[in-house]
Order: sequence, then structure tokens, then C-alpha cells
Amino acid sequence: DSAEASPSVVFENIERCSPDCLKMLLENISGLKVDADFTVELIPEINVAVATFIKSIDTKEFVEKCSQHKRLREFKVAARLLESTQTIKAENLPDSISADYLTVYFESARTGGGPVSDVQLFPKENSAIITFCDHKGNT
Repeated sequence: DSAEASPSVVFENIERCSPDCLKMLLENISGLKVDADFTVELIPEINVAVATFIKSIDTKEFVEKCSQHKRLREFKVAARLLESTQTIKAENLPDSISADYLTVYFESARTGGGPVSDVQLFPKENSAIITFCDHKGNT
């Protein structure tokens, strides 16, 4: 079951914990090194960070350790596995981008893609919503 667990963990309510502090806490809890063994992406607009593990670990066990960790509890930071999705949003796209180009790009095995079932372009926002046939092709 753990083999199918997401390699990414979402940390919510991170506003009380600086990015550097969060990274150090995650290193302490996991015993791994940021950048070498995992990456951390901050999404400040919604007070969330996502840690994605490059090195294979039991992320379910890691989430459990985080939920019991004294400092994360003091900061009121909550951890959970990132759920699988079939849809992603691509942003900052060039004005001239086409749905066909995005389909071919996101179906490329070289970019970690998979079969695309739909592409919705939003030219005013320079973005698109890409829907995959299954949740495995959405890196």
C-alpha cells in the first residue's frame, strides 16, 4: 500500500514557520537533506508548502511523524499526503500556445506525461487546464 503512496506531502498553515525553519524541521524529521533527497515548493497565497521526495521513503509514516512532532504542532502546521489528480493547471504560457501543442507536450514520456483527454485554454490568463486520462501522467 505504501508503494502507491504519493511521494509528495502537503504542509498546511505554514504562515507561523519561516521557509528556512520548515526545511530544517523536515530535514530533522526525515533524516534527509533538502534539495538532494527532497524539494520544498512554497505556495504562500494559500499558506501551503509541498515537499516532494526524490529519495524513496514511506511518506505515510513520515506524515505520522510530522503529526506527532512537537515543533510542527507548536506552529500548528498540519501534514497530509498530496492526493492524486487527473488535472493540472499550466501557467505563464506564451500567447501563441495551442491546445494541440500542449497535448503533445504533456503526452511526452520525456516530460513525465501521459495520455491527455482534454485541454482548456484561458488566453486572458495565459494558462490552461490539462486533464489526463489517468492520474499517473501529471508531473
